[in-house]
Amino acid sequence: MRSRRRISVGYGFWFLALIVVALTSAPIGARQQQQPNPPKDDMAGMDMSGDMKDMGPSMAAMAGHMYVTRLRPKQPGDEEKARAVVAQVKAAIERYRDYHKALEDGYVIANPNVDEPQFHFNNKVNLLEAEKHFDPTRPSSLLYFQTPTQRYKLEGVMYTVPPTASEDELNARIPLSVVRWHKHVKFCAAPADKVKEYLGKHPKFGMFGSITTAEACKAEGGTFYPVMFTWMIHVFPFENDLKDVFSMNDDVPHFGSGQ
Repeated sequence: MRSRRRISVGYGFWFLALIVVALTSAPIGARQQQQPNPPKDDMAGMDMSGDMKDMGPSMAAMAGHMYVTRLRPKQPGDEEKARAVVAQVKAAIERYRDYHKALEDGYVIANPNVDEPQFHFNNKVNLLEAEKHFDPTRPSSLLYFQTPTQRYKLEGVMYTVPPTASEDELNARIPLSVVRWHKHVKFCAAPADKVKEYLGKHPKFGMFGSITTAEACKAEGGTFYPVMFTWMIHVFPFENDLKDVFSMNDDVPHFGSGQ
């Protein structure tokens, strides 16, 4: 069993890599600079007090920097719509059990030289397309979990939506009575002379850091981002129970039964 610290470090490196992409990508970065604040109608999702039980240690460690949608009352047809999306996902990614096929189709491994339990294979074309419309067959990322015998074992996908999207827009993609989208907020980027403080036992900066306000970030010489990256959701289509299909626990594999 991997330790919580090792899992958290791996997840932290993933986000450090995303920072570089976000700050050097004009389409995404420019939009976030223009509209940095979360939509007001989504603010109810900020309260994490009742949400921790659904997360694994890695995501729970970022609770001070997480914005999670609340589950809505279930409406007729919601579960059927969610299951239809899952069926599309499962069929679309079957070929990517061989990760070489993913590389052939334009997916790029984030942090291939870092030993972490979960790997993201990112597709920039799909990421940009996701800003316009939702296509379950074209995820922004493929998720692979490392096992004792296999470095890249396919377990699921990640979808993204622009951070300015409303919860009603998210609900139109996959019903919010079934799933919970999240985004990363209140991020303090460390100055060059303090980058080591992203990690460690008591980090100040980044997704695991103690700094959660613009004032505290400025005092430490950092750069504050009210919202980082996009809305995100992980889907694990090989699981049977919908709760596991849309799990927020990335610290355990989601291969489904018999795999």
